[in-house]
Amino acid sequence: MGIKGIYIYGIVPNFYGSTHFQLLENSGVYAVTFQNISAIVSDRDTAFLDFLDRESLAHTLVHHQKTIEDLMSKGFNMIIPMKLGTIVKTREEVLSILTKGHDLIIATLKDIEYLSEVDLAVTWADFPGTLNEIANHPDIIGLRNELLQSGNALTQIDQVKVGMLLKEKLDEKNKLVELRILEAFSSLSMDIKIHEVMNDQMITNSAILIKRNQAGYFEKAIEKLDEEFDGILNFKIVGPLPCYSFYTLEVSNLNADQIEKARKMLGMKEKTTEGEIKKAYLEKAKLFHPDNGYDPGDADNFNEIQKAYHALVDYAASVRQGSTDSEISLAKQNVNENLTLVKIKG
Repeated sequence: MGIKGIYIYGIVPNFYGSTHFQLLENSGVYAVTFQNISAIVSDRDTAFLDFLDRESLAHTLVHHQKTIEDLMSKGFNMIIPMKLGTIVKTREEVLSILTKGHDLIIATLKDIEYLSEVDLAVTWADFPGTLNEIANHPDIIGLRNELLQSGNALTQIDQVKVGMLLKEKLDEKNKLVELRILEAFSSLSMDIKIHEVMNDQMITNSAILIKRNQAGYFEKAIEKLDEEFDGILNFKIVGPLPCYSFYTLEVSNLNADQIEKARKMLGMKEKTTEGEIKKAYLEKAKLFHPDNGYDPGDADNFNEIQKAYHALVDYAASVRQGSTDSEISLAKQNVNENLTLVKIKG
């Protein structure tokens, strides 16, 4: 039996009213509310994703996405997904996230008010036929003939050379087709994220951000592409979805000891500004930059200064979440009050 915690799926605005929130009853999730926003959460055993095996991680991902998509089906069209695996210990920690990230969350909800994500995977309908076509490319035929000039059969090394060239030509063909596909959505898409393909047969694995009222036009664009390519491609569309690839809320817990170490390393006073932090970093970095002559210890010192700078930049961002004051306090008491950083990752 693991330690009990609270898993956060996403953040929604409260303007949906009581009827929508009543639909959450007996669904396994509930809302934790702060002012005009709510976190949709569930009670569960805590688990660190780093220690999950592949199957358990896949199960967690499916459950996470299915829960968020179920919320959409209940009418919560505006939802900011949380980073996969966000678990806190108490309700107070959930409220702290909502409090510190409030302004950012409200701004993001406005950004996604009329938007949704569509995931598009395109594969070759007849992959063996595509490979056979590429195998007849003049460059590949020329290489094969060159290797056969000795009169002997192709060696294993020769076959690897041919295979590498075949893969190169397939990648070139896939890239050209992918560009044509994405070009077809250029007038509809607000943004496009290209994800890693799963295998050689897959041409593109893309997330496309569109306005919700453009869904019909998106389907028509797919139909036109299918006609253009005369059925040689398979199109798999999943959506509309929350804007996973473009707007995901992430919470970082900063380390007070690292911040104090960074303050001393950059020679910062207890009261400073973001501008002074940057200036101190640039001055220190010059001393150990590789361009200023080589010393075995310089690379390590330079990396440590970079780490110190990023630690203070993250801390400054966490302070800015709850204050418009340009001055930043690096005093221990104030640091301990600003160790939660809420940010949007796209």
